[in-house]
Amino acid sequence: MTLTHDTIRAVRWRDGGLELLDQRKLPAEEIWLRLEEAGATAEAIRAMVVRGAPAIGITAAFGVVLAARQRFADSPGDWRQALEVDFERLAQSRPTAVNLFWALDRMRRRLADLDGDPFPTLLAEAQAIHDEDIAANRRMGELGAALIESGSSVLTHCNTGSLATGGYGTALGVIRSAWSAGKLKEVYADETRPWLQGSRLTAWELVKDRIPVRVQADGAAAWLMAQGKVDWVIVGSDRIAANGDVANKIGTYSTAVLARHHGVKFMVAAPISTVDPDMPSGAGIPIETRDPDEILSLGGQRVGAVGADAWNPVFDVTPAELVDAIVTEKGVVERPNREKMLRLLEV
Repeated sequence: MTLTHDTIRAVRWRDGGLELLDQRKLPAEEIWLRLEEAGATAEAIRAMVVRGAPAIGITAAFGVVLAARQRFADSPGDWRQALEVDFERLAQSRPTAVNLFWALDRMRRRLADLDGDPFPTLLAEAQAIHDEDIAANRRMGELGAALIESGSSVLTHCNTGSLATGGYGTALGVIRSAWSAGKLKEVYADETRPWLQGSRLTAWELVKDRIPVRVQADGAAAWLMAQGKVDWVIVGSDRIAANGDVANKIGTYSTAVLARHHGVKFMVAAPISTVDPDMPSGAGIPIETRDPDEILSLGGQRVGAVGADAWNPVFDVTPAELVDAIVTEKGVVERPNREKMLRLLEV
C-alpha cells in the first residue's frame, strides 16, 4: 500500500532542544515551543501542550535527555541521583497514559550500563522510541484498514493522529490507510468536549492531509448511527488492561455502548506499549480528573452558570465485551479477553 496523507509531526528534536507544536493553540495558530529542561517538559505534558498517550511517552523520553544533559553538566560525579527527581517529575505529569511510564522505564533501563556523559546514548534511545512509534503506527494502519470493507463510513472520537503520536497516528492512522486504499466513503469526528480535540485537532489534521471530514456534537453520535451512516467506530487508547478493557478519552464508553446497540463495529488502535499486563482489568486504571473550569468555560469565557460546579473526568473505561477488535503493531485481537491479550503480548 502506498502511504500518503501523512504530513504532520508535533514532536521534534532540533538544534539540541525539544520542540513541541502547541496543541492548545490549534487550529487558529501553529506555534512551536522550545524546551531545554525536564521541568518545562513535564509542565508541557500536564498543561496539554502535547497530549495523546504515545506522544506523551515520546516527549517524556526527550525530557529525560534534557534532564541528563543538565544534571551531568552540573555535577558529573553524582548526576544519577539528581536525575531521579526529574524522573519523578515527569512521571507525575499525567497519571493515566501508560506509555508515559513505559517510555520512562525504557530510558531508565538504558541508563544502567552507561559510564561518562549519558547524553548521546539517551538521545539515540529517545529518537529510537520516536521512530519506532511511527513505524508501529503505519503497521497498525495497514492491519486496521484490512478489517474495513470498501464503501464504509467511520466515526472517531478525540484525536488519535500525528498530533497524539510520533506521527501517522493510531486510530487516525487506520483511517489514513483506509482512505489511501480507497475504502472510505465518509469520516465523522466527534467534537470531543471539553477540549474539542476532535473539532480542533482531528479535523485540522484531516483537512491538512486532504481527507474530507464532518465534525459533529458528541451527542449526535446515536442519531448518526441510527441513520445507518456508520460502519465502524475507530478510537485510540491511553491504557489497555490485561483483560482487554480500554481506557480512552471521556465519551469513548458511551460511544461503544451506542455502537453495540446499533450493530456498528468498534475498533481500538493502539501500540503494544499501551497494553498494561500488570493491570488485571479496567477497574484499577487511575482516571485523571481535571479543573472544573474546563467544563464551565470555553475559550477562556465562562459559559456555566455562576455558582455551578462541574465533574471533569478526562477518561473512561470501555469493557472488553464492547470491543470488536484491538489493533496493535504486533497483531489484531478480535473480541478481546485475558487469554487473547496474553497471547498477543507473547508474540
